[in-house]
Amino acid sequence: MSETAKNTPEDLQDVNAEETASEEVAAEATEETVEDLEPQDPIAALEAEVAELKDRLLRQAAEVENTRRRAKKDVEDAGNYAITKFARELLDVGDNLRRALDAAGDTTDADPNMKTLVEGVEMTEQTLLKALEKNGVEKLEPLGEKLDPNKHQAVFEMPHPEYADGHVAQVMQAGYMLKGRLLRPAMVGVTKNPAGEAPKQDDTPGGNVDTSA
Repeated sequence: MSETAKNTPEDLQDVNAEETASEEVAAEATEETVEDLEPQDPIAALEAEVAELKDRLLRQAAEVENTRRRAKKDVEDAGNYAITKFARELLDVGDNLRRALDAAGDTTDADPNMKTLVEGVEMTEQTLLKALEKNGVEKLEPLGEKLDPNKHQAVFEMPHPEYADGHVAQVMQAGYMLKGRLLRPAMVGVTKNPAGEAPKQDDTPGGNVDTSA
């Protein structure tokens, strides 16, 4: 007798039940797949797309504005600091004029020709300084100020009865700023008094405190 012939009505009923259950599961899976494939709410989809496009537009607008600001600053810097190299060369001319005046010394008792020469050099120096100032070049006068590494270059230390330690006691070479940017640091000597001899002084220029009373 074959295996099929041995199946009883109860066995056949169980097989049919399993097949029916399998078909129901497959049908449910198919329905879920169909639901997943169904289009979403068109209004919600459009709103999401609009929000995304708006975000992209805002980002691009911000990038354009940043680019515009950078370009504007570059143009301003080019205009403000285009004379940097030329100004530095003129500073050398000013240094030589000042050295000539220092070398001449006191000309009170000098002959008229010498006085005239010195006066001419002084006028030339003043004209040069005014021309530099007119173009945004500012001379630094740091004597008595607290040492600022951003503007001053300390080349030596020295005792000084009027200035506290760490202040400019002597200016060897003047410094200059070009529209807020350092053009050349001032070369200075910095106060370093022996222990117990440093005077009291605040951090402002000319801020010495008289302690003799």
